[in-house]
Amino acid sequence: MSNILIIKHGSLGDLIQANGAMKDIKESFPNDKVLLLTTPPYVNFMSNCPYLNGILIDKRLPRWNIFYLFKLKKMFSRFNFKKVFDLQNSSRTNFYRSIFFKGVDWSNTETSLEYGQKKTEFDKEPVLKRMKIQLEKSNVKVNYTENIDLSWASKNIQSIINQHIEGKYIAIFPFCSIKHKKKLWPYFFELINKLKINFGNKYSIVITPGPKEIEASKKFNTNIILNNGNSLNLVELISFIKEASYIISNDTGPAHIASHLNKKGLVLFGSHTSSKKVSLGEKNMKSLEVKNLKDLKVETVIDKVKSDLN
Repeated sequence: MSNILIIKHGSLGDLIQANGAMKDIKESFPNDKVLLLTTPPYVNFMSNCPYLNGILIDKRLPRWNIFYLFKLKKMFSRFNFKKVFDLQNSSRTNFYRSIFFKGVDWSNTETSLEYGQKKTEFDKEPVLKRMKIQLEKSNVKVNYTENIDLSWASKNIQSIINQHIEGKYIAIFPFCSIKHKKKLWPYFFELINKLKINFGNKYSIVITPGPKEIEASKKFNTNIILNNGNSLNLVELISFIKEASYIISNDTGPAHIASHLNKKGLVLFGSHTSSKKVSLGEKNMKSLEVKNLKDLKVETVIDKVKSDLN
């Protein structure tokens, strides 16, 4: 039995999208141990993933931190990995390859390119297609990379939901990472008010904020779903999205979850990327795309929701 390493540091949406690839890798190496290198926020969640045999933690401390690099080297040396699937494809993981994994069979974007193909051209492809090509170049049989199954990551949370609302609900995700403010549509307050007017007799309009978003969510004056005053954990969040009638979200992790649960909904995109590139908007989860999110009018979003729900 040998050891296989998958590297996926985050974010939440990226980890969700990599689940299918993880399953394909495990099925291609059924007799080997498959481990995931990820960051602390996702350790508890990914520890339950049935396609993995273990989790390694990378705090991603500065590269000049010699003591941390030594600690990583010691950790990696324990496993003597025979192959690494770099699904992060970052400058950091390329750095790791150069100092920790010399001579180890390595799969990443560069190993996926056709002869003469430029990385900039390859990166224009949808993320799931890129992942599929990467695995196929490593002779992994691909069945699930583009057909992600999150059934392992959900549970019945109806008792939590019933503490706040009854019946059907539209889930709103008005936040995003503070590092990506350009993904933030600024008119969710107005949208929620119009949703209440147009759909309030059929659906509750709800928000389930992250740990750092609880206070900010109160300004929207709508139902807030928490568990004993705390944000839902990732399994609870997936379960909450699974039960929603409709999702409206910025380009953030919950939108990716909703898409791979084949939920009906709407993702709002500015110029930071496109729905095609991040493999969203292809099924029930549709997209509205504009150059500047400030130019996307509330009425445009409401009209789209009406056409989907009426």
